[in-house]
Amino acid sequence: MLNPTRPWVLAGMALLTLAPGISLSADDAPILPEPQAISDHAHAWIGPYGGPDADNQGFRMNLGYVVGDDAVAVIDSGYTPEMANVMLEHIRTTTDKPVRYVINTNSQPHRFMGNDVFREAGADILAAPEAVERMQGSASMFAMQLENALDRPERSTEHPAPPNMLVEAREELDLGGVTLAVRHVGSAHTHGSLIAVVEPDNVVFAGDVLYGGRLLAILPDGSMEGWLQAYELLQDEYADAKFIPGHGEPGPLSTFDHPTHDYLRALWAHMFEAADMGTDMQSAIRAFDDSPWQDLADFDDLAPRNTNIAYQEAEMALF
Repeated sequence: MLNPTRPWVLAGMALLTLAPGISLSADDAPILPEPQAISDHAHAWIGPYGGPDADNQGFRMNLGYVVGDDAVAVIDSGYTPEMANVMLEHIRTTTDKPVRYVINTNSQPHRFMGNDVFREAGADILAAPEAVERMQGSASMFAMQLENALDRPERSTEHPAPPNMLVEAREELDLGGVTLAVRHVGSAHTHGSLIAVVEPDNVVFAGDVLYGGRLLAILPDGSMEGWLQAYELLQDEYADAKFIPGHGEPGPLSTFDHPTHDYLRALWAHMFEAADMGTDMQSAIRAFDDSPWQDLADFDDLAPRNTNIAYQEAEMALF
C-alpha cells in the first residue's frame, strides 16, 4: 500500500528554477540529448561517464519516462530543476498525457533534485522510506556538493520537498494500458533502492543496481551483500528482460555481469576473507586484483575508494 508522507521544504535557500529548456551553460549547450526510444512505451536519456561538472551541467546518469494511454511516469528527476524542466519539455513534445508519477530509484542527488518541477506539474513522487530519510538528512551536504560540482553560488540551491509516496515492497502504477511495477529491492548502491518494470514491454529501469561501461561506485550508505542479492533477484525474475542501468547503455542482463555482479562478488569475497583473517586494510587493498576491470570508465577515480569502503563494510559485517 502507498503511504503518504508530509511534504515540507527546507527553508533559508534561494529558489533556483528556470523556464523549460533554459540552460546556465556559458555556451548554451543543451542540458540533455534527445531521449532514446527503448521500447513501445519506455524512453531514456543515456548519460555520459565521469562526474558532474559545469560543462555537463550535472548530466552523467540515465533518466527515463514511460508513456501509457492515460498518463506518464518519470524515472528519476535529474540533478537540477533546469534538467527536470528540460525533461518535462521533451516529454510534452512527444505526448499530451499528464506526468502523474516520478520514481526516485535511490537517494543520490542526481535522482531527485528535480522533484519539485514535476510536483508542480501535478506528479506524485515515489521513493523508498530509507531513501527519503537520507534525502532529508543529508540535504545540506547534497546542496553544497551540487554547488561545488556545477560551480554555482553558495546557497543558490533549494532542496526539494520529500517524496510524498513511500514504496515499501511493490506498487503497480496503472498508466492506461501500461502497468509499471515499482519494486523495493533492498540496500544496493544505497539503502532503499527501487527498480521500475514496464511489464508489457519486458523492460526494467534498474537504477544504480546496474552499471555498464564504467566502474560502479561503492558508498558507505549502501550494502555490497544487499547489492549482490538485488542482482540475483534480477537474474531470478527478469532474466529475459531488457535493462536500462543507472549508468551505461541499455542491454540484456548479461551485459552487466562483468561490470556489476562479477566485480562486486570478487571484491566482497576478497575483503570479507581478509577482514576475517585479521589482515590489515592496506595489505588487503594491495592484495586485491582489480585489473580485470581497469578498462572500465572512471576506474582510476573510483577503484581506490571502492576497496577502502569494501574493507570497512566487511569489518562491520564481521564485528
